[in-house]
Amino acid sequence: MGYAHEYADAVLHRGRVPMEPADFVPDWSDGPRKGKFYPGVSPHALPDGDGLPDVPVARGLLPALAPAQDPAGAPDPAGFTLPLLSAMLKDSYGLTGRRLGIQANSDLSGLPFYTHANWSRGTAGGGGLYPVSIYWAAGPSGPLTPGIHYYDVQRHAVQRLLTGDVSSRIREALGPDAPADALETDQYLILGVKYWQNTFKYNSFSYHVVSTDLGTLVQTWRIWAGARGLRTAPVLWFDEPRLNGLLGTAGEEEAVFAVVPLRWASPSGTVATVAAPGPDPAVRHRDVERSRTVLDFPTVRAMHTATTAHAAGRPAPGALAPAAALPVPAGGTRVALPAAAFPGTSVRRTLRERRSSFGRFDAARPLTPAQLSSVLAACAATSLESDADPDGTVRHARLHAFVNHVEGIEPGAYAYDPDAGQLRLVEAGHQGAFLQENYFLANYNLEQAGAVLVPTVRTTAVLDAVGDRGYRLAVGTAGAVAQTFYVAAAALGIGAGVALGFDNISFIEKLGLAGGDEAPLLIMPLGNERPRPADFRHEIA
Repeated sequence: MGYAHEYADAVLHRGRVPMEPADFVPDWSDGPRKGKFYPGVSPHALPDGDGLPDVPVARGLLPALAPAQDPAGAPDPAGFTLPLLSAMLKDSYGLTGRRLGIQANSDLSGLPFYTHANWSRGTAGGGGLYPVSIYWAAGPSGPLTPGIHYYDVQRHAVQRLLTGDVSSRIREALGPDAPADALETDQYLILGVKYWQNTFKYNSFSYHVVSTDLGTLVQTWRIWAGARGLRTAPVLWFDEPRLNGLLGTAGEEEAVFAVVPLRWASPSGTVATVAAPGPDPAVRHRDVERSRTVLDFPTVRAMHTATTAHAAGRPAPGALAPAAALPVPAGGTRVALPAAAFPGTSVRRTLRERRSSFGRFDAARPLTPAQLSSVLAACAATSLESDADPDGTVRHARLHAFVNHVEGIEPGAYAYDPDAGQLRLVEAGHQGAFLQENYFLANYNLEQAGAVLVPTVRTTAVLDAVGDRGYRLAVGTAGAVAQTFYVAAAALGIGAGVALGFDNISFIEKLGLAGGDEAPLLIMPLGNERPRPADFRHEIA
């Protein structure tokens, strides 16, 4: 077993055995930026995509149901264009509004001050930190000057950090056995994680958090692009040190977590197949750190080393099959759910309305079985279609539901059977006290939620199947489920939240998973919110 097994075990038990350094306290006054700062590099504004036709979010959430719900559909483009890619970046990671409303999160007192403002994005971020850096590696077939461009989220612009076509070198780093769509293009989105943007708050736990963030972002792209007939599948196995070298970053400080190939419409040039001889070029511009003191955490460094050691050793086809989610046992007391369905809300509007319902749940208005069924179905259909499973045929997450207030469904803990569209009873009775007692913070009123969903992933089975690098895949899958959960709830007009701070072992015991390898990685409360919330209307300010 590799180091990632030890780390996964420490994460599961951290509610009872704190991860070192146990006495760590974040220095909020010396925190890093939520982004990167390259002085002297001019930004080039991107189009915002407002003129693009709206498409129903249902096409991305549950493609199998989309034709029935959206018979007219929308014409599938031949590939990405500048307006399409720019709109996807804006809707996923760009700043789209200001969040300032009365709620129960601990940062509420500072939000009215502009320097502490919380700017919303379409993608969820662990702790709202957003440590993923997006680079567009553009080859000659696209609309930009070939080179490496950093996406500046604050200005919705790109900054060219390196001039020259490096796409053939990226393809070499991906390897000859990479998926065909990765080898037949010269346009790539490279996702890097600057550890300090997360470790300053979460210290050793941060590797787990940033792996979740990877999943939320790529799932937003999957929903956004899938609704338009486009595919975005991350490549997770590649020569990571080589790509770090291209970006000019130190691997212990920032690491490339994924590469997303883009099929481009109407390419304007020819895709080069062989890299020019000689050493790789490298970005010379350096991000200027805001923090005066930057700390190093041995656990995060060890996880970086473990997951980079065999980064180019792509798993063989079918390697992940033994780590698939376990089926729900037959029999037992079952509750049939209605068929899943979503309204015709557009992708852009849904992502704009995605938010966390800190302390706003209201048990006076219970969920309907149809609402619960739709969110469960969308989450269960979520997978990380990476190069380890290009077709997305392996279901890695299993869903459980703690029902508090759902019309016609008795309170209790249930396992969700997506194939039958049913809930299987695990333990009858009210679960509100258990949920609140085993949650570390006070920003969610879990008993008031209609239901609390819990995705489990067989993390150790994934690690056994594909090695330590599989940790990014396993936890990224949970992140992808979380993003689907948020988007599905927003499409239905109901409240949602996702939390990582809970006693995982208590949930294993409560759900009858002891002795197995299923790990509950998130808790996701869902329900109606109190009416007429006090919110700041940023769009008319």
